[in-house]
Amino acid sequence: MEGDSVRAEPVEALRQAQGERAGRGFADRFISGIEWLAAIFVGVVALNIFANVLLRKFFSTSIPDAYDFGRMLLGILIFWGIAATSYRGGHITVDLVWSAVGKRKKRLIDVFATLVLLFVVTVQTAMLFDKVRLTYVDHVLTYDLNMPTWPFYAVAWAGDVCAVILIAIRTWRLVFEPEALHDAHFDDKKME
Repeated sequence: MEGDSVRAEPVEALRQAQGERAGRGFADRFISGIEWLAAIFVGVVALNIFANVLLRKFFSTSIPDAYDFGRMLLGILIFWGIAATSYRGGHITVDLVWSAVGKRKKRLIDVFATLVLLFVVTVQTAMLFDKVRLTYVDHVLTYDLNMPTWPFYAVAWAGDVCAVILIAIRTWRLVFEPEALHDAHFDDKKME
């Protein structure tokens, strides 16, 4: 009997650890997927520019609507980039006040700053949805191919929605699971 309880404890601990990893696993996979999408959009923008320059230089032609595609793809890239950097805390920060206070106040500053960011990006997301809706209703088209532009705006808006979700996850983890954050900026803060 005593041997069974000793064996059951490690098994129970393993099940609990797997359950905790499974709960965080979805969020971490979601975050990783968003980062990969942002990286793919960087590649698509670079490919569009490269192909257009190549066609102009050597064949005296260009991709129809290359300017419109480049402009809209750049917008998509910006909003998905905001989503990728919002969770990791990889954006530019000013830590002048933060570095002068104790641990407890540092954490309060982090939570407050993340809540402000969450509010601002949420309002931005609502405004961008209005832009998507108006572009759809007004039936705005590209110049050469007469393609509707609203799908591009919708993909950019989806990036902004992902930014809101990731900032909400970051806020939750800052408050309740600070050990679950794994970005360089936060790791530096944990060591102090």
